[in-house]
Amino acid sequence: MAGHSKWANIQHRKGRQDKLRAKLFSKLSKEITVAAKMGDPDPDKNPRLRLAVKEAKSSSVPKDVIERAINKASGGDAENYDEIRYEGYGPNGVAVIVEAMTDNKNRTASTVRSTFSKNGGNLGETGSVGFMFDRKGQVTYPADVGDADTVMMAAIEAGAEDVESAEDGHVIWCADTDLNEVSNALEAELGESESTKLVWKPTTTTELGLEDAQKLMRLIEALEDDDDIQTVTANFEISDEVMEQLGAE
Repeated sequence: MAGHSKWANIQHRKGRQDKLRAKLFSKLSKEITVAAKMGDPDPDKNPRLRLAVKEAKSSSVPKDVIERAINKASGGDAENYDEIRYEGYGPNGVAVIVEAMTDNKNRTASTVRSTFSKNGGNLGETGSVGFMFDRKGQVTYPADVGDADTVMMAAIEAGAEDVESAEDGHVIWCADTDLNEVSNALEAELGESESTKLVWKPTTTTELGLEDAQKLMRLIEALEDDDDIQTVTANFEISDEVMEQLGAE
């Protein structure tokens, strides 16, 4: 996933954060409403809702926005959203998974298909690239929470599968079905996480040169700009040299 953390850095440098922030609030609110509608409106009794609220808080979504999203679900005026996963290929054969929540499947499918084709990619059948990813729980902590050994011990105790520690922080991986339990155990040991969510973790990655990286960024940006799209994941790697060239644009 190194490519994806670098991608976040590029977005930050490119000054897209204000536009993305408003969209992120909207997407996180939608996830909260759907989670509350599907289960119990009490986060303590609804693991999916608890994780959605936690992720919203870590992204600085205001408390009243979170409460409104939960209340919307129980108020009966919440739209009915379908959760859909699209799979396709971007430039240079990079595998892309797109997760959407939509109240109009036809509109979203048409938008996703045209976005892929306009940006040098093509939409495939469900399952066409999914085998290149594992569904995993991901919990991230800042570097100052402890050294690699401390975090590793906490992760083992919590029942996690793997830890990646670097200068910019710690990424803890676990089975998707264990995320709620593992994140609770880690919180008791290390405090509040920076992020706790389910992700698609690539099992194989494609190294991209500058031109293909630019094309892929355009595809990902276009997909993320759509209100129906919740997440976009791609199995790419970018060298530090290419990263610098992208950041300098």
